[in-house]
Amino acid sequence: MAHDSGRLFAAYLTKKRPVIEAYLAEHAPRPEAGEPSRADMDRYAYAPLAHFTEQGGKRTRPALVLLGCEAVGGDAKRALSSAAAIEYFQSAALIHDDIADEGKLRRGEPCTYITEGTGVAINIGDLGIVHTFRLILDDEMLDGATKLSVLHLIAQMEQRTVEGQAMDLGWTRDGRWDITADDYMSMARHKTAYYSAATPLSVGALCGGGTKEQIDALHAFGMDAGLAFQLQDDLLNLVGDAGKQGKDFRTDITEGKRTLAVAYALGHLPDKKRSELISILSARTEDEAELARAVALMDEAGAIEYVRSTARGLAASAKQQIASLAWAPDAQELLSAMADFFVERVG
Repeated sequence: MAHDSGRLFAAYLTKKRPVIEAYLAEHAPRPEAGEPSRADMDRYAYAPLAHFTEQGGKRTRPALVLLGCEAVGGDAKRALSSAAAIEYFQSAALIHDDIADEGKLRRGEPCTYITEGTGVAINIGDLGIVHTFRLILDDEMLDGATKLSVLHLIAQMEQRTVEGQAMDLGWTRDGRWDITADDYMSMARHKTAYYSAATPLSVGALCGGGTKEQIDALHAFGMDAGLAFQLQDDLLNLVGDAGKQGKDFRTDITEGKRTLAVAYALGHLPDKKRSELISILSARTEDEAELARAVALMDEAGAIEYVRSTARGLAASAKQQIASLAWAPDAQELLSAMADFFVERVG
């Protein structure tokens, strides 16, 4: 039953993707017309950002903006600028994140900082952040008061994401392995849940003229669902389909990421095996046997099942957040399908 529900949301993503991609292409940032240095600006900033954004996957986050708008009975066209804005923030965040994590591949290609150089890549990401706000400010479908409210929510989202990233990067820089499951959940709420689900849905509802109760309920729903999304991401990296994951498979171990599985395992393994797991996570190894051993240690501690169970619990909690309010026809079913999809997806 839940599997069928997940397919319903997957179909929604497929339906909305062409609309989103057409808007992204039409509203991509460009140098000023007649600018004599346009060619260089395009080469070193605009074209790489456009290329990176074009490679985006299912367009889940912008689709959630449209879903939030439709759920409160609004016209989804009013939410397209916010949908595109959040997609550009996603581009910027990933470009910057790859630099911080010293990643190698993103979306099946070498990371932007590898192809363009670190300094240029930082600037490309900065352009993505600037365009986040420009898209909304230039939208003639939104009145001034709505624009201010949307910009406030998006600025809050970006601040929360930075806070989560600060924790994640700081733990790595300081060699911290004393991270608890609660620590990880706090970091992931800030780094992922706001921009992956809570803000897209609530911004969409705002654009659609939703009530405060509806906007708040969609935000709470998105916080739970967004966190479930991150936990499923973590699981796929460890125990998903290696063929579908490709060269990204088990890179969280290579990069020594403090995931919920890691935090739980370190809190439940005996000292000798705890030290062994820390040693593997600290080595930046790409050896398949070592990576498999790290997963085996986490599984032995019960961490894999703990993460899976926690993700499912969050999906169930998300559904309860929207149960008591009235929504547009079929919206509640689609939102529930989204929560199921987040913990069912295999890639």
